[in-house]
Order: sequence, then structure tokens, then C-alpha cells
Amino acid sequence: MATSICRTLKYLQPTMCLNIKLPQPVFVPIRTKKRYFIPPAVNVKQKSQSEQETKARAAGVVVRQQYIERAINISCTAGIFDPYIPPEGDARLSTLSKEGLKQRTEQLRQSAASQLAFRKIKDHDPEFSTKEFPALAQQIFIDAHAALTQFNKEKLHSLVTERCYPEMVRGNRYKTLRWRFIESLEPPRVVHARCPDMISKGNLYGQVTLRVHSRQTLAIYDRFGRLMLGDEDEPRDVLEYLVLERHLVNPYGRWRLHGKIVPAWAPPKDPIIKTVIIPGPTLKPEEAFEDLHYQVPKPKAVQWYK
Repeated sequence: MATSICRTLKYLQPTMCLNIKLPQPVFVPIRTKKRYFIPPAVNVKQKSQSEQETKARAAGVVVRQQYIERAINISCTAGIFDPYIPPEGDARLSTLSKEGLKQRTEQLRQSAASQLAFRKIKDHDPEFSTKEFPALAQQIFIDAHAALTQFNKEKLHSLVTERCYPEMVRGNRYKTLRWRFIESLEPPRVVHARCPDMISKGNLYGQVTLRVHSRQTLAIYDRFGRLMLGDEDEPRDVLEYLVLERHLVNPYGRWRLHGKIVPAWAPPKDPIIKTVIIPGPTLKPEEAFEDLHYQVPKPKAVQWYK
């Protein structure tokens, strides 16, 4: 019985396979991503930049030209034009002495260009006055340093120019500043003024140099709370030459701190006390650093004499 079933299936198999129609395969064209960059082969010399550009153009890649440009800010100038040269021995020599009279006459000669600058400034800023401006400039100086100690960036940007801001902020990260303005030893006065232009002839900027002789305190602490420079309880006499600038053409411009002039005869600054890591002892592989702290030195033998 089993053999008869196997024989019937054997004869029916080819006929069944002929009657079944299988679907024919369909080929759908799929476009893959066109790769402009092919990794270089191994052990192949690197091509020069010109060869790489030629190969990229042949592949249809447009190589953009690189322009070496630097962004500029027209709200302030990039520096101090014709900076004021402070006379040597300022705030030490008397006007009655021989050297003091020479310095005074030299200042009167240089004041001719400043008078022309004052006229240009008054044409754009009618409220400008050499008598009232020193008090306003000194207050800007005090508010700017107060904002610096409090790390108030928004207020500091409104009081200093874009050129002065990085100079004041640089190196102050992870530090604590303590600054205080105590008093003015001499009334501030305007000693220099220039009215330069930038980009175009009518784009004028006003720069006024102010002489400030005051008493201040300064203390700088590092991130560990250790004193690096100065002392909060020790006031010092400071003579500074501040430069304030304003974009005269801009109707919404305002006077801002632009920089300081440090004379060549100024004394050097005090060295900064830095916190450094003291290298520990060299350990053996079987030793641990914590075990060395608990080693009690052996007492030396003491001999008593009668």
C-alpha cells in the first residue's frame, strides 16, 4: 500500500510543478546617494591642494573661495588716536619749579589741536563742556569698575566700548575682585582731545583724555580664596589717564570708557602671588600616599646631664 502511494506521487509531481506559475521578478531601479568624497586608498601619497581642487571640479563639486576677512565694529574705534604723552614726574613736580614750568609750557603748545577737537565735539554734542565733563567721566569710571567686580556684563557693555571690554574682562575668570573708590586727591581735568574719523570722512569719533588722581583699594583673590594682589585695607594713591570715546555721528551715542594710557615712566606693577601645586614624595608601587601622613617620626634619644 505504501509503495503504491509513493508511485502515484512520483508520477503526479512533474505535472503539478508544470501547472503552478511563479511570478517573475521585478527590478526597480534605485538611485543611491552620490558620494563626492571617496576615502583615499592605503599607501597612496597625499595629493597637493591644487590637485585636490582639480579633482573636485571634475567631480562637479564647487569649491568656494575663502576670504580672509575680519569683522569690524563701527560703534567704536580700534585704538587711541594720537595718544596723550603724560609728562614725566606728573603729580610730583610743582608748577613753580623749573621742570614744572617747562612741562606746563609744553602742554600749552599741544593744546592747540585739542581746541579744534573740542569745537568738532561741540558741533555734534552741544551739551559738552570741559568743566562738567570730568565729573561725568569719573562717575562712568567708578560705575564701570563696580560692574566689573559684580560681573554685570550688561551694565559693563553700556559703560565701556567693545575695544575696552575684553581688556577689562581678560583673566578675571574664577577670580574675586574687591575694588573701592575712596576719594579724589585732585579734581579730575581734561588734558587732551582728538576727533578722528574712520571709514569715511564724515564718520567722526570724539576721544577725550582725562587725568584722574585718586585713592583706591584693590584686592584680587584666586578661586581658592587666596590673596593674589593688593589689599582691601590698604588704600593707595593712583594716577590714571583715562580715554573716553563717543560716536559723534550717532544720535544715540554716549560717552564710554575706551582705554587707559600708561606712561613709560610708570613704576612696575607688583608681582602676582600664584597658587601652585607642591609635588609630593615619590611613592613605591606597594605604598599609598595616605599612609605617609600617619607615619609618626621616632623621637630622638635625649641624654640628661647632671
